[in-house]
Amino acid sequence: MEKLFKLKAHGTTVRTEVLAGITTFLTMAYILAVNPGILGDAGMDRSAVFTATALASAVASIVMAIAANLPIALAPGMGLNAYFTYGVVLGMGYSWQVALSAVFLEGILFILLSVVNVREAIVNSVPLNLKRAVAVGIGIFITLIGMRGAGIIIPSPATTVAMGSVTQGTALLALIGLVITAILYALNVHGAILIGILITTAIGIPMGITAPAGGWENWKLFSAPSAPLFMQFDFSNILTIKFLVVFFSFLFVDIFDTVGTLVGVTQQAGLTDKDGNVPRVKQALLADAVGTSFGAMVGTSTVTSYVESTAGVAAGGRTGLTSLTTAGMFLLALFLSPLFLIIPSAATAPALIIVGFLMMRPVIGIDFTDPTEGIPAFLTIVMMPFCYSIAEGIVFGVLSYVILKACTGKYKQIPLVTWVIFAIFILRFILH
Repeated sequence: MEKLFKLKAHGTTVRTEVLAGITTFLTMAYILAVNPGILGDAGMDRSAVFTATALASAVASIVMAIAANLPIALAPGMGLNAYFTYGVVLGMGYSWQVALSAVFLEGILFILLSVVNVREAIVNSVPLNLKRAVAVGIGIFITLIGMRGAGIIIPSPATTVAMGSVTQGTALLALIGLVITAILYALNVHGAILIGILITTAIGIPMGITAPAGGWENWKLFSAPSAPLFMQFDFSNILTIKFLVVFFSFLFVDIFDTVGTLVGVTQQAGLTDKDGNVPRVKQALLADAVGTSFGAMVGTSTVTSYVESTAGVAAGGRTGLTSLTTAGMFLLALFLSPLFLIIPSAATAPALIIVGFLMMRPVIGIDFTDPTEGIPAFLTIVMMPFCYSIAEGIVFGVLSYVILKACTGKYKQIPLVTWVIFAIFILRFILH
């Protein structure tokens, strides 16, 4: 352990790292309940997605531990799974098999880009304030998804959105869960999000909201994991415009979603340098690229670094042994699928809202006193929930950043790669 993770050099011990890894798992285990629900809306089997989520999280976290030696765990990304279902499948009308194929191929491409440092250059070219804004925008987007899923917010022809009936049904249960989870988190209870989900799920039983699909008679806590949706790809249209649109959409969203989450985690953990750069970023990016390709092979959406890893860092985690421990916990969770699969959307909504709160933290570091920095950051944040798209938020952020800097004589502050991204985004609008 000492040779592999350099524990003494990081001022930590095996016991501290293991406890930190368990803490990280407890704070992000909600993905085992949330991801099957979101991808289930795309027509995928929830039990199979549960297995894929646990396996992909474990494999990606192991790669992060061994290759990058960072206390950062990975799992299918919140926001990216929403884009998979509500953007590509339900929004664009593509099958989930086509979507998985695109995720797999962009994962393979990302492995190559990570090896030759192209992806690292893209990450480092994004201005620091936009990096922070991406994390904040994703947080608000995730909060909106949670509130809509629970019925707290509903569509309205008159006002676009409106508050739902919060005195009954799923919306009431979600608000009860939000209060419980917020209190637990405020009391610094480790695993507050997961505990909140479990308590809310239990409250939903007498309310008639929590119930297994086959009834309670045959329900059991432990079960052998279901087979994943292994290699369920559809490459029949790989050379068509339709497939390329999906592929580049995932490529585009994954690049900048990973920037947001990875930078957000390392900033909160205090691992970045004074310029906001991530240590061993090449290896860290390789971990999520491998996780994404493997995740698509077993049937889940894009894998990325998790902001909840900061909980493990707060518990003393400083090395890859923390993420290795988290990976082991995900493998154990494979045998608890009946527990996670009965959790209703009303119980996972509070988790999404709290995660949204956690991802708001980088906003305090954004320089709003400089309009050429603050306005692009603002547009990045608000356009994600308003357009229901992470990608569109980044597009508006980068375009406004380059235009404002260039038109105010600050064009020298724009990195060359950012100019290239700007040109690609302009071309995207022209060819749309």
